Amino acid sequence: MAATKKINTIKSSDAGRKTVLSVDLGRISTKTCVSREPGSVVFVPANVKQMSIEQVRGGVFQVRAIDPLMNLWLEYQGNGYAVGQLAADFGANLGIGQSKVEAALVKVLISASYFKLRDDISVVLGLPFLSLEQFEKEKAQLISQVAGSHVLNFRGESVSLNVSKVWVMPEGYGSLLWSEAQPKKSPNSPDFTKISVAIVDIGHQTVDLLMMDNFRFIKYLSKSEDFGMNKFYELVAAEIDGADSQSLALISAVNKPRGERYYRPKSATKPTNLDDFLPNLTEMFSREICSRVLAWLPERVTDVIITGGGGEFYWDDIQRLLKEAKIYVHLAAPARQANALGQYIYGEAQLRPIDRRARSEN
Repeated sequence: MAATKKINTIKSSDAGRKTVLSVDLGRISTKTCVSREPGSVVFVPANVKQMSIEQVRGGVFQVRAIDPLMNLWLEYQGNGYAVGQLAADFGANLGIGQSKVEAALVKVLISASYFKLRDDISVVLGLPFLSLEQFEKEKAQLISQVAGSHVLNFRGESVSLNVSKVWVMPEGYGSLLWSEAQPKKSPNSPDFTKISVAIVDIGHQTVDLLMMDNFRFIKYLSKSEDFGMNKFYELVAAEIDGADSQSLALISAVNKPRGERYYRPKSATKPTNLDDFLPNLTEMFSREICSRVLAWLPERVTDVIITGGGGEFYWDDIQRLLKEAKIYVHLAAPARQANALGQYIYGEAQLRPIDRRARSEN
């Protein structure tokens, strides 16, 4: 969705139900949406910088003149926060190694404010499943932070929100919900609610490996590995003098089509053509990911759903390698948006019985 497109203020009274905000806390970008339309998902670079209110107000003179996604800032509880490209301009990195609970509230408030949400809303988020104990601990922290009333100043405008419901699911689960909700392409298309299926979400910080039996989440077999695309970007950066593996420009260059992948680090006199070494690094990294997936994959799994930005990036190599192991492989499409879209579907479904009861009482 174009950032400059006018977005009407969405209130809880619209369409007779509460608004659902889905926020996929990606390490490169926050993917957020308020509908199940793939084109409505907004990508916000994940950089966050806490600043003084005076500093963050420094750009207020240009607040209406530029793309909003290039100038995201808010004031909340006496602190200023720059988010996305603006935060990167102030030196904020992607926060590799930090818990995703850190800065999650700021990302939720930025997302809700960008969509001009007001009044009561419900929020759906995801967290890595590093262990059941850690997931439950961070889930409780996240719900505690996000739920309740929030008053803030978003780019010079006062915003009041009440988050009445918060749901937190393991990263990758949204892609299963999204994939199952899609029309079946052929009579032989699998019914993911009736088989043993694994979800492999290749993100920037983790690879999330979820096991499902008949749509039931198998906690004791699921896990997230601290091995994501950030390791790949470190390999790419090591090939270029002066390169920063967390540079948004480097990440953007890597994900461009072949023939357009040029990156020039700060102070370099000419750009580097990433095509000179990227194909070999990509194949090597794909093999490492597949070896980890196969080492984990429970024997009874017949189908694997690949998702996430890394899933899309490595798809050609991964589907070939897993097919060699006689595994049926499916790409959640669009892979970068699938988690956010599936999370939205979950929130919508949770509120639907409430809506039906409300209509029957009227």
